[in-house]
Amino acid sequence: MITNTQLCPCGSQQPLSLCCQPVHQHPSEAHHPEQLMRARYSAHVLGLVDFVVATYHPSCQAEQYRDAIADSVNSEWLGLEVISSRIASDTEGYVEFKAFYRDDNQDYCLHEKSRFLREMVGNSPQWFYVDGEYPEAAEPMKIGRNDPCSCGSGKKFKKCCL
Repeated sequence: MITNTQLCPCGSQQPLSLCCQPVHQHPSEAHHPEQLMRARYSAHVLGLVDFVVATYHPSCQAEQYRDAIADSVNSEWLGLEVISSRIASDTEGYVEFKAFYRDDNQDYCLHEKSRFLREMVGNSPQWFYVDGEYPEAAEPMKIGRNDPCSCGSGKKFKKCCL
């Protein structure tokens, strides 16, 4: 159950109801590619497969990959770090980020520079995810017992998720 005070999973420190939830309800509410990327990350955390599929660019034909997308959405997502974002033109933007997740009790980092395209949907412009480059492969993270926990709790790893 989502409450009005629940913090958004994207890490913005804003309530979900004021951050990504409006974009989940109306994707054209994302006025910058970073907003859509944050909403897509939050959708992964919240299990919103339909939103993730719908915000792929139509050329990606995401519907035929729904099962694989659902598998990705159903991972254990731990946190998001936005490294940079920019609008390159009226129709193209980029967001570089790191998304942290756990699979089989191993923490991973997905580092991606995503490309987004903006197109008209009805009377409203809307950003869509197209593809991404991977500066680093998603490899297991080496976390020391005294390092901050990757779940974002602020606690040391040995006192939290060890």
